[in-house]
Amino acid sequence: MKQRSRLQIFVLIDALGWWLLEGRDFLDDWLPHRRPLRTVLGFSSGAIPTILTGLPPATTGHWNLLYYDPQGSPFHWVRRFSFLPQSLMDHRITRRLVTEMGRRMLGMGPGFECCVSPRLLPWFNWVEKKNIYDRGGISGAPSIFDQLGDQGVSFRVYSYHEASDAEILRRAESDLENSDASFFFVYLCEMDMFLHLHCHEPSKIEEKLRWYKQGLERMFELARRIDPDARLTVTSDHGMAPVQHHFDLLRELEPLGLKMPEDYLAVFDSTMARFWFFNDRARRLVNDAFADLPCGQWLTDENLKREGVFFSDRRFGEQIYLLNPSWLLSRSDFNGMGWMPSGMHGYHPDDSYSHAVFLASHKPEREMYNIADVYLCMCEAAQIPHRGCSPALAGTTSEAH
Repeated sequence: MKQRSRLQIFVLIDALGWWLLEGRDFLDDWLPHRRPLRTVLGFSSGAIPTILTGLPPATTGHWNLLYYDPQGSPFHWVRRFSFLPQSLMDHRITRRLVTEMGRRMLGMGPGFECCVSPRLLPWFNWVEKKNIYDRGGISGAPSIFDQLGDQGVSFRVYSYHEASDAEILRRAESDLENSDASFFFVYLCEMDMFLHLHCHEPSKIEEKLRWYKQGLERMFELARRIDPDARLTVTSDHGMAPVQHHFDLLRELEPLGLKMPEDYLAVFDSTMARFWFFNDRARRLVNDAFADLPCGQWLTDENLKREGVFFSDRRFGEQIYLLNPSWLLSRSDFNGMGWMPSGMHGYHPDDSYSHAVFLASHKPEREMYNIADVYLCMCEAAQIPHRGCSPALAGTTSEAH
């Protein structure tokens, strides 16, 4: 086996928030260089592509999963079934059939979910059709994996597409010993769902963090035995806020007498509602209904541009209503019946619960402020060219300490 370059291991733990580590020993001896990172507005579907490219969602095209695309929707044929009653079209079995059809027959990718009533699908498309951890997986920009491949760097990538967190750690350890790869990217996703369910339970959080700590210590110890100068980094895409309040936006809409898709379309994404209006009356009524609610606010174009999530074609929403931190929609397209999590993310990045983490064995070559900087850090670790940070993200700092 040929001599490989210095080992570089980057571990992305989904939803590992800065606040979770405060007052806790989590790999402190291994990773002494630590700070919070500002995330992007939205969910992992926008945050992780930003980490992998160093570019904001407005550039990569990856923000929320569903977007308005009546001309390009793979589900245009569903309109033929609009005569069927709503109780049948929006039945859980119908949604499951449409989900499987999208995944297996329509090229929507293994992560596709029928997140709105099937009768509304002809107006929408799905962003993440490819595995973003593969080369060519991000539609609007090359990722770190494209660049590693182009530069001839031997690397390994692990994600939930192939295995559980426990199996990923086992596979990574095996490959450390038996491959010539010098760059390892390890994505561990299960912390996200765990915190959705147990965000108010400190003892369970402590136990879960201990499990990750022990697994990563084993991997790091092996890496250091193979290469005493191995560089190790743990980061995340966003944090997780404990849910304190609930609000039913649909209750505000139902008395207005408006219909979808005749008057408007809306997608409810746990912490935000995205609207497209087809007449002035619908726009006025919805805006008036939401004007004085205690749970959130409309985002202006200036808000969206500042956060790197403004799309001039309005594919992700003509108007977007964002909930305040720790509020949750009681009814949502992405919250199924009976799904009432105790933790949620997708709030404004300024909220301290939203902050991601950066933990490293060596002092990085640059100051780390936001999750886009992780991409630059990976490029420098692998000694490959990078474009530099997007102007929409440059200088965006986290104020948490």
